[in-house]
Amino acid sequence: MGGANPADRYPTRLAVAAESPRREPVVWTKWGSGPLDSDALAAYDRDGFLVFGDLFNDDEVERYRAEADRLCTDAAMLADERAVVEPTGGELRSIFEVHAVSPVFADLAADPRLLERARQILGSEVYIHQSRINLKPGFGAAGFYWHSDFETWHAEDGMPAPRALSFSIALTNNLEVNGPLMIIPGSHRTFVGCEGETPPEHFRSSLRRQEIGTPSASALAGLAERFGISQVTGRAGAATVFDSNCMHGSSDNITPYPRRNVFIVYNSMENSLVEPFCSAARRPEFIASRDFTPVRARRHAAAHD
Repeated sequence: MGGANPADRYPTRLAVAAESPRREPVVWTKWGSGPLDSDALAAYDRDGFLVFGDLFNDDEVERYRAEADRLCTDAAMLADERAVVEPTGGELRSIFEVHAVSPVFADLAADPRLLERARQILGSEVYIHQSRINLKPGFGAAGFYWHSDFETWHAEDGMPAPRALSFSIALTNNLEVNGPLMIIPGSHRTFVGCEGETPPEHFRSSLRRQEIGTPSASALAGLAERFGISQVTGRAGAATVFDSNCMHGSSDNITPYPRRNVFIVYNSMENSLVEPFCSAARRPEFIASRDFTPVRARRHAAAHD
């Protein structure tokens, strides 16, 4: 259960939007004490993300892709509230809590190649805040508008500080043309408070198309003018780790080329959820876990740094 709320260091869901500087470190561990060397950690500290072009081999990708296909065609899964459909057309958009419904993705979440990097950056043991598959089939899959994950996790889930990160593992090639992840590098050092109140059961609409909890056009323009926009592309098997407060999004996919990624979100054990800061009720466990059990690395994974 979440504890009493500390003072709110990141006000959002306001009458008038406001920005504030990040108050905690980005990298919580000593330079170089783990699988990431000092140059990689410095780049993550500066930009808020890192890309590993070949973290998973073809056989591993095929295993995860086959499991994703199984989940996406399983009738019971599709009838579950963890399956989220597109805002128009009714096609499958995301499946949440995949590490809990699939031993294959539970195995992925405990892979040392992810876990050791997460521990190193966050400087502590970690637990899984959220996991999901995002699907972008060709010919019209909707994008994900610009947002900071932490803004939502803080406002609606009660995450005290941006001491969390996401790994995105590409199950298909992420191309410049098929709606890849876009990140504003350096944006993780500015918290953008958003306008508007959180509606009851907001997750039912926001997982399909987020409107409350998105930054103003002027805030986005200011960040883009200062830092630019980076596209994150790579072959299937690439992995991207990015800070929870990175401003990011992706455009529609109108190409014939599908884009499918699995996300594992790790939160520091020292940053576990309290009560939501800007919502009258918690979101469901499948979106924001309150099982704060630390992830333990699987023993049989081959080293691959």
